[in-house]
Amino acid sequence: MHSETFKKHTLAQAVSTALLLSSPFFYASAQDTSTANDKVLERIEVTANRRTQSIQEIPYNISAISGDELESGKVIDTTELLRNIPGATVVDRGYRNSGVMSGIVIRGINVDSGANGDVALSAIPTVASYVNDTPLLANFILKDVQMVEVLRGPQGTLYGSGSLAGTVKYRMNKPELGETYGSAGLTLGQTEGSEGHNLNMDLMFNVPLGDSVAFRANFGRIDNDGIIDYTNVYQLDNNNYAPAAHGGDLAAGAPSFRSVEDADTVDINYGRASLLWQASDNLQFNLSYQKQSDEIGGRRQVTRGTNWVDGTEQKYDDYENGAVILEPSERQVHLTALEAEWDLGFATLTSSSSQYQTDGDSVSDNTGFYAQQNWFADLYYGSPRPLAKADRGYDEKAFVQELRLVSNETQNNMDWVVGVYYMNQDSQATQDSYMPGYQEWAGAAFSWWPTMADYGMVFTDNDFHYVRDQNFKDKALFGELTYHFSDVLRTTVGIRRFDNTFVNNTELVLPIWPFLGADPSFETSESDTLFKANIAYDLNNNTMLYATVAEGYRRGGANAVPLTGSLAERAEWQQFDSDTAINYELGVKGYLAGHKHSYSLSAFRLDWDNPQLNTASYWGFFTVANGESAQTQGIELELQGYLSDEIHYVFGYAFVDGQLTDDFYVPSGVGAESATRLQAADGARLPASPEHTLSLALDYTYSMDNDMYWVSQLNVYYQSDSLNYLGDSAALQADIGGFSLWNLTSRISTDDWDVVFYMKNIFNEDGVTGLLPEAYMGTDPSENFLGNSSKDFISLPRTYGVSLTYRF
Repeated sequence: MHSETFKKHTLAQAVSTALLLSSPFFYASAQDTSTANDKVLERIEVTANRRTQSIQEIPYNISAISGDELESGKVIDTTELLRNIPGATVVDRGYRNSGVMSGIVIRGINVDSGANGDVALSAIPTVASYVNDTPLLANFILKDVQMVEVLRGPQGTLYGSGSLAGTVKYRMNKPELGETYGSAGLTLGQTEGSEGHNLNMDLMFNVPLGDSVAFRANFGRIDNDGIIDYTNVYQLDNNNYAPAAHGGDLAAGAPSFRSVEDADTVDINYGRASLLWQASDNLQFNLSYQKQSDEIGGRRQVTRGTNWVDGTEQKYDDYENGAVILEPSERQVHLTALEAEWDLGFATLTSSSSQYQTDGDSVSDNTGFYAQQNWFADLYYGSPRPLAKADRGYDEKAFVQELRLVSNETQNNMDWVVGVYYMNQDSQATQDSYMPGYQEWAGAAFSWWPTMADYGMVFTDNDFHYVRDQNFKDKALFGELTYHFSDVLRTTVGIRRFDNTFVNNTELVLPIWPFLGADPSFETSESDTLFKANIAYDLNNNTMLYATVAEGYRRGGANAVPLTGSLAERAEWQQFDSDTAINYELGVKGYLAGHKHSYSLSAFRLDWDNPQLNTASYWGFFTVANGESAQTQGIELELQGYLSDEIHYVFGYAFVDGQLTDDFYVPSGVGAESATRLQAADGARLPASPEHTLSLALDYTYSMDNDMYWVSQLNVYYQSDSLNYLGDSAALQADIGGFSLWNLTSRISTDDWDVVFYMKNIFNEDGVTGLLPEAYMGTDPSENFLGNSSKDFISLPRTYGVSLTYRF
């Protein structure tokens, strides 16, 4: 039966789904959604352990959010989804950077700067993202999802490399046999700072094609007008290339500026189609194709500092960005997967074959960075119209195959999972930096400029060219065995044996001075074994105690820096090692008051060895350095239940303390006296990880006489202060203040339609989660840079609107 038909749901289910009507929102968080008239909590089934189990049976902390709840709440992106998962936080960069890097931090495992965002990083994220059985950082729009599972702590035995701090798994809906149905949705809203509106449309339908075949598809479009004004963008010349010179004076003419209103437009098209064939009672095939394309007009990030555009120092107003060029981005993601399940009686054999490709590019204003380094004056002779523009791109594709056999029943007191895994991944990251108009200006300003060719100069505006090609192959055998000592006591052991190879070929050229370039290459390989063990004891029918020890792993790789020539780096940069984490967790979860309330409480400690820091070498290669060790520890608490027949609550709290447990050194430049320099000292706090996060949702349901329901809900999310950077960098370190987000929604529902009125971020909090400070990219009139490239990553400002859904 399809879940979209409202009459199939009880009043209590309407209560629980209403908790998703805004962000932050209701999360199942190891608990269950409401059911029948007595309003007790029902069973939620998850696949975290590669078998279908009740979430209350999982002997570690896991949260689950159903697709029905996402759909009812109009929750469409990962940032909204994760904000109310205790122990998880998000660096919110908006849609512009969503395909480049993950912003998810679980249990404080992070050493990367909150300023990262435009460059495809060398080290993979600490949290793995899966779309069904495919490991893929796609940040798809969340539509027609069956369930999202958030696994906290290392998941190395079943999920392999990248599951260092946890795993986020998106389970998509399959076609259903024997029933035709669908839904159409329309959302219209407006965001503070915008002169336009937000328009979102989606369509889903399920169609049987005979007795054994069914087709399902969903399509949608997001068309949001921008929020951020780029107030001091250069006027360009007739070729739309270089900053126009005032009065046509190429040698000494000052720049002219214009303002672009609501520049950060969002245009996203997405869709997924799947075909299910029930070949027999025991054999099923599901073929799916998913695609998304994004076109983003600019950053949803604001400049807090000042500019000198009119000759005097002026502050920026709210929702203004000081970049001197527009910074658009675009990307595409394609995922094709064939999944087969064969019930063999004693076990189920599952095959997952998938192929994906994701690529994108963006334009970044680096003028502030060049100015803060004094490069315009010291290296480039002081142009009156300085501009540094970076064109960045990435392209990643992979084939992934997994076979696993999962026991169907407990026999001889044992359940088990065994499997094999293979991945072949190719990736490329590129950057070309330009100073548009530089050669034209220098030729007009200096009569001797043509003689620079005698010194090896090439007359080009392209001052930096970088291409990094990589291939990663991973082969693994994995398994878990659960032994039941009794009906109430069981233990699980898991193992994963892997073998991987990594090849890196890098090209770095300074085209203006090509003899300074380099083409280094490097190859690494690694084999190891990961372990997991836990024990669970049912104190009674409503209470489970558990203890878990689990290892996580993130692959190493090659930086491939040059070791000779003018751009030589220290040999210590040449490659970086894998990092590992061991999680120790104690917890209790269960029900209270006859299943009217549920809870989960866990305490953990994560020991992190060789943490990988995404950084840059002395000459600017994108590199990774290993530290010695770090540790995070804390508690996570989740509660939900009914205060009365009409009032439902959800509460979450996490305390996470993360810090280095040894000094963190990185290689220094070849000319330095010491081979290393101190990045951060023992005891330094880990960045982008607030110590306290808290969430609360309260909803009230009123049942009308005409079979209509009116549900009103208040959501509150809070996170405490955090740091922007690991270490004491004067240019990048900054304190990030705590903030709270308040949301209010009201929904009227019948069997066939919903009308939702919503307001997100009622008090219009900035909600900053990362920044590029002024000392790193700010204004500098002494370098003739009058704009300002610094920026704060803000949360979505106050947004309100109405959403309509029709079911057929």
